[in-house]
Amino acid sequence: MILPSISTVVGILALPTVVQAVFQDEVGDIDYHYDLFGLPQRETTFFHQPRPDDKASLLYTLSDVGVLGAVNPGSGAVVWRQLVNGSITSGGGHLRAAHGENWVASAFGGSVQAWEAVSGRNMWDLEFQGEVKDLEVMEVTERARKDVLTLHSESGTTTLRRLSSTEGRVIWEFQEVTKDVPLQVSTNLEKVFLISLHGNLLSYSLKVTVLDTVTGKRLDEITIGTRSDIKSEKDIMFVGANSAAPIVAWADESLHKLRVNVLGTRNVQDFPLAVDTTAVEIHAPHLAQSQPHFLVFSRTTVGTKAEVYHVDLKTNVIRQAYELPHLAGPGAVSTSSDGANVYFTRITASEMILFSSVSHGALARWDLKTSDYTTGAVHSVAEVIKKSSNDFAVRSAIVTIAEDWVLFRNGEPAWSRPEGLSAAVAATWAEIPKSEDLARSLDAEAHSNPLSAYVHRLARHFDDLQYLPGYLSSIPQRIISSILGTEGSKREGLFRDNFGFNKIVVVATRRGRLYGLNAGDHGKIMWSLSARSLAAGEHWDVKGMDVNDSKGHVTVRGSQGDYIIVQTESGKSIESMPPGSWPPVQGTASVDTPSGKFLLSIGLDGKIGDIPATWAPEQTIVVRGSAGELKGVKFVVEGAQSHEETAWIFTLPSSYRIVSLASRSSHDPVASIGRVQGDRRVKYKYLNPNTMVIAAADDAAATLTTYLLDTISGQILASAKYEGVDTSKPVQCAMSENWFVCSFYGQYVLRENPAQTLKGYQIVVSDLYESELADDRGPLGDSANFSSIEPIDIPTGPPFPFVASQTYILAAPVSALAITETRQGISSRQLLAYLPETHGIYGIPRMVLEPRRVVGRDPTPVEAEEGLMKYHPAIDIDPKLLITHERDVIGIQKIITAPVIVESTSLVFAFGIDIFGTRVAPSFVFDILGKGFNKVTLVATVAALMAGVLVLGPIIRRKQINMRWKPTQ
Repeated sequence: MILPSISTVVGILALPTVVQAVFQDEVGDIDYHYDLFGLPQRETTFFHQPRPDDKASLLYTLSDVGVLGAVNPGSGAVVWRQLVNGSITSGGGHLRAAHGENWVASAFGGSVQAWEAVSGRNMWDLEFQGEVKDLEVMEVTERARKDVLTLHSESGTTTLRRLSSTEGRVIWEFQEVTKDVPLQVSTNLEKVFLISLHGNLLSYSLKVTVLDTVTGKRLDEITIGTRSDIKSEKDIMFVGANSAAPIVAWADESLHKLRVNVLGTRNVQDFPLAVDTTAVEIHAPHLAQSQPHFLVFSRTTVGTKAEVYHVDLKTNVIRQAYELPHLAGPGAVSTSSDGANVYFTRITASEMILFSSVSHGALARWDLKTSDYTTGAVHSVAEVIKKSSNDFAVRSAIVTIAEDWVLFRNGEPAWSRPEGLSAAVAATWAEIPKSEDLARSLDAEAHSNPLSAYVHRLARHFDDLQYLPGYLSSIPQRIISSILGTEGSKREGLFRDNFGFNKIVVVATRRGRLYGLNAGDHGKIMWSLSARSLAAGEHWDVKGMDVNDSKGHVTVRGSQGDYIIVQTESGKSIESMPPGSWPPVQGTASVDTPSGKFLLSIGLDGKIGDIPATWAPEQTIVVRGSAGELKGVKFVVEGAQSHEETAWIFTLPSSYRIVSLASRSSHDPVASIGRVQGDRRVKYKYLNPNTMVIAAADDAAATLTTYLLDTISGQILASAKYEGVDTSKPVQCAMSENWFVCSFYGQYVLRENPAQTLKGYQIVVSDLYESELADDRGPLGDSANFSSIEPIDIPTGPPFPFVASQTYILAAPVSALAITETRQGISSRQLLAYLPETHGIYGIPRMVLEPRRVVGRDPTPVEAEEGLMKYHPAIDIDPKLLITHERDVIGIQKIITAPVIVESTSLVFAFGIDIFGTRVAPSFVFDILGKGFNKVTLVATVAALMAGVLVLGPIIRRKQINMRWKPTQ
């Protein structure tokens, strides 16, 4: 008989880890995904026909978080997406499409790219110094193709380049060394106009440099006075592009007059604005063949107003053609072109109205037939199709005040995308609240003496008997539904389930909004709330979220001393304070106090201040000092007040900086205090709950040092140093039970040949044990308690753990490390990591990351029985272990996990640009029947056996009686 090899045995033992993958029938059932773009920007959102011979259009956008892509306007589904900067941005960027071409061009930072409009495949990518200030398409050239113009600001040099749309090569380049601020570029049928701000910070004038389209040589230079109206780039409201008569427009400081110049001329024309104008937008076509008409859209304190102007191509005189009525409430206007025809689509709170740029008469008017669209429009884009002389079809994609992206087709809602959910910066789990009456009853019982609590509970149970008949009558239907597997499909809304899968996820975004998601209903948005008003360019820096499940409240604290308390079930605001109400904070900590748990704010310099004694934290709190050091702070109670006292200070060398911190989760149960080996001996785990991992980088020396710190005493329990580390790349750490991991990009020394090194992404895993030896409890022995402050007798000093570490090379970079959590900690842990290059979340089994894997040989039968495998330095990305399956999940910044009632399963929620949620079972689902389990067959088999027993029972008994009466011979 041929015995299997040890490696085969190890492979068989490792098979349970494979079932951690998402099965095909579970996709869309146990997981959910919001594939988001972010909020579309007004200047980088448009309809475009990607195939010149096809009338079908796609909706393109470059969002405020740096996602570029196309949406199917018929369904709202994503056609393709690209993260142009490789990370989340704060707005900006450029996106243009060429009429009649199958490509779009984009720019962000110093990069310029061209993409296939249908597939999103990158055609070419160029990197330049400095920043791209503007990108435009040359619609009219001396060749048949349409090229790209890019304007760059490169260390005091203004550079304008013409790039080939097919190859990306530079056709010509114009450079000018000047202190002027490059602004935008525009073209007409014959020339290229480079617009710059000329002057100083107090006041700028406009400088228009006229260039030849073929050679890029300077033809003229025009300076336009602005009467001290322009003090920054933001004061320029509009620079027309690719029009027969492009314009540049700005307003005076009081927004009383709009000033417009036709590029190529020196004349500036003034037009009055409404007295109560608060903002002005200019809308004009971007096609050279379109009529030179534009619309001035003014937002006032009570509504919106629009005026249409025409430019005379012969005299360059601008005249008002007509004026649209001043309507109350929010609104938006978009421009569409069809050859020479220009259309304006006006969106109000209740209507969609189509106008021609020629006449003020409405070509079509539709009511917005939806109850969801009640918050008004911020901006919109529209596509107009003329079916006949009096029949039009209009699709308008609107960004609403509630940060949704909604498309209307002739006033009918087609789809809605919750793009405001993108750019999430914090999230937390919350239990579904119990009824208020039950919560009050339980609270009353908890704060009364045992006798009165028993009487109160007995009365409550007696009152519950009124619901018994209804419960009994529902049992048959529940049994049938359970057998058929339809018990969950008929229930809607928010409810608690027997397994604990149904939870609420509260998400906070950088735009100041809060969302409540039902994790048990495919992440359905239950509510959204504008929690913080932000100025332009400001982001909500959330420092902490704390959930009080007994009250059903969540508290969110920001960095500027602001906070808000909302109900987790409804999103109703209970209490809020604006920024500046409290001092700015560097972070928060959830602490235990005599009055219960609460979210403690920590000042910018690590100061907390005096706290009433009833709210004094019982833990030692780790804070960051003003010089970057870490401090342990504890509170000393004196009378009715308590004051902070520094217990220890951890200071790094001056060349080091902290790049990552990690500590054990607040819910981190330990099912076993030891690790049973194959020979039945036990290695006892080092289970100090007061530990944290600190990763510090030395940029000059290219080293990374990790410290294991005791947060009670400030004692360094263990440390490790890694050389050849690229400290410019992210470093991530995570910690659970008695082990921690850190990932970084650095140098790896080959064990087979120490002289040879490799550069790559690494992950270092370290296990902590009480002793290096098995069946040894270390210096503490069998002591039930220990102190981090008081040393033991032999040896004197704190007991240090034994650290077993191992390094692995990863096939791809990872970020947003997290570790699964289960109710009792019996199931094996699993390390979750986001793959930013392949846009997936990878679940690495704990068995793979075992630091005690056998090195240089196959494991012995005893070691294989324990589950140890042969050490291989490389960890490949196994597609079966991607918990995101085939989904394209981009921009994940953090992953949070939560236990449920059943031990096998852990909930996972990932957020950043996209939102993704699922359930994982690191040790397989051993306590839940799967979807493939045939309940009908089981019930039928049991019923058949019962029927057989009932039928055959009397026959057997009769036969036995007859055999007793049978005469014997």
